[in-house]
Amino acid sequence: MSTAVSQTWYMTQRQLMVFVRQPAYLLITLIQPVVWLFLFGNLFKKVVELGGFGTTSYLDYLVPGVVVMSALSSNMWAGMSTLDEIQRGTLDRFLTTPVSRAALMNGNVVNNGLVTALQSVIIVLLGLLGGADYPGGFGGVAVLIVASVLLGTVFGALSNALGMLVRERESIIGINTFLLLPLTFLSSAFMATSQMPGWMRRTADFNPLDWAMVAGRSAMSEHPDWGGVLGRGGALLALAVAAVWLSIRTFRSYQRSV
Repeated sequence: MSTAVSQTWYMTQRQLMVFVRQPAYLLITLIQPVVWLFLFGNLFKKVVELGGFGTTSYLDYLVPGVVVMSALSSNMWAGMSTLDEIQRGTLDRFLTTPVSRAALMNGNVVNNGLVTALQSVIIVLLGLLGGADYPGGFGGVAVLIVASVLLGTVFGALSNALGMLVRERESIIGINTFLLLPLTFLSSAFMATSQMPGWMRRTADFNPLDWAMVAGRSAMSEHPDWGGVLGRGGALLALAVAAVWLSIRTFRSYQRSV
């Protein structure tokens, strides 16, 4: 176990070096969250007057949604890095070494998790600077960040598996583009569930994106529903474990094909 962990950390460090050498990447990924927070947030700030948002400030409601949505959008492209490794032949060269096959896949996932956590902290701080209030304090923010990392792990691992299966950029781009907006708008990211049509509310109940948002939003509120937080957090954890297992199985299939 310790060997697998150390090898996974080595592969993670290898991925992180790319991030360190290109710090502008973080700024680029924050452009869209800033747009959502301060342009979209100001444009629709009076929507809270409809009721059901649990706050009088739309920015308070919006911050968890933007954090989770950003985790989704950034991790959905993890498969592109895997595809780059395949096309450059780097992955095949690693197959000649004794490194753990799970480490080869999970290094990318752990790297994305760390980047997602950093990105989430920055978005929370930007919201704070914009006047958002977090009654749940540090603990509530921590739950939101963990939920966003778990969600990112789910879609990062699934994206890796997709990269292994299709091995074409166009397919990954097409599938991600198709999924991103429906998953976002079939959730409580921007609108209180009480204001959504009935069929959308029922769909949101099965949307992992909404699980992360509801867990984080509740934990950050003045009176958290810890039962709901733990239930949705546990579901996200189970889904993340299943997605990681699937990505490793997919990698073993790829290994047999080379």
